[in-house]
Amino acid sequence: MTLLMSYLLREHMRVFWPCLGGVAAVYLIVDFVEKIRKFVTYQAELRHILWYFVLKFPSILFQIMPLAILMSTLLTLTILSRNNEITAMRSSGVSLYWVSVPFLVVAQVLSLLMLWASDAVIPGANQQADVLREFRIEGKTPGSVFQGSEMWVRLGDQTLMKGDLPDDSAPRVYGISLYKLEQDFSIREIVFAKELRYENGGWVLVSGVSRTFHPDQLVRSQPFDRLPIQLNQKPEDFRRAVRIDSEALSLRELAAYVERLRQDGYNPARYATDLFGRTAFPFVCLIMALIGITMSLTETGSRSTGLVKGVGYSLLVAFLYWATHSVALAFGRSDVVPPLLAGWAANILFLSFAGYLFLRVRQ
Repeated sequence: MTLLMSYLLREHMRVFWPCLGGVAAVYLIVDFVEKIRKFVTYQAELRHILWYFVLKFPSILFQIMPLAILMSTLLTLTILSRNNEITAMRSSGVSLYWVSVPFLVVAQVLSLLMLWASDAVIPGANQQADVLREFRIEGKTPGSVFQGSEMWVRLGDQTLMKGDLPDDSAPRVYGISLYKLEQDFSIREIVFAKELRYENGGWVLVSGVSRTFHPDQLVRSQPFDRLPIQLNQKPEDFRRAVRIDSEALSLRELAAYVERLRQDGYNPARYATDLFGRTAFPFVCLIMALIGITMSLTETGSRSTGLVKGVGYSLLVAFLYWATHSVALAFGRSDVVPPLLAGWAANILFLSFAGYLFLRVRQ
């Protein structure tokens, strides 16, 4: 049995690596053609463009891994079935459940690697890629700095603003700290506010306190309900610059940020949905392996789909999963469904479907 498992594992890896490389190559070519036109207009250096795609490569592998698993599983078992090797295994008393073990083990190992990469590798690489694209390729002036789950924005030569949470549905930013500096960079005034809103063509700080520091070391505090302030930024400027990208945070940082939002009384639905979605997505590799097994071994247990049909089925299943997962995440971010359910909905549906088909395979 050990010899058989080793043989199946070797055959699976022989198909898996070309599938992964082929899908990655197609993805990179399409992404490169799409972005190169824009990059050329900025007269970006070739080394910066190439390094950008190197930094994005871990994220690309993360996205295409389930498709590669599905395609390689289906094609490997299809080839074995066409060579009558599956029939020979069944004649020797080997259950199709045992035949599935190497494929499921590989999928589970890759799922755990993807979960680790989503926490330790991909956020840092994405953040470096975004910095490279904005400042080296597009030549933008640094206007905001992200540290963990906080953001700092330079509003002028002598004014800095720290924000905790941008609101995508309205022109406002939560958790505001405004620091006004003197020419020698000493603090002249600090303003804390619950919200920064854009109303009637101007910006207003809501529910906060202003502390002014005088040269005689006296501090004057003045609470306010609404305090108009002069800012040159428009709402669209904040939507572009003042935004916490959940993909740039590790899973632990994102979980801590969600908990902090909950404790501060804000609705964390958007970021909680992203957290559960990123946790659930790696395990779709196991689900895709199950689907590939059931699609290649039909009810007779020995017939197989064609290779071309196998590739087509793989693309169709992957598209359906992505569509389901994207719609579920959209509902969760809009707080229509609970974030936990939104993040795992596609996995639950496709796992149920795969399990049903797997039980129908004749042993």
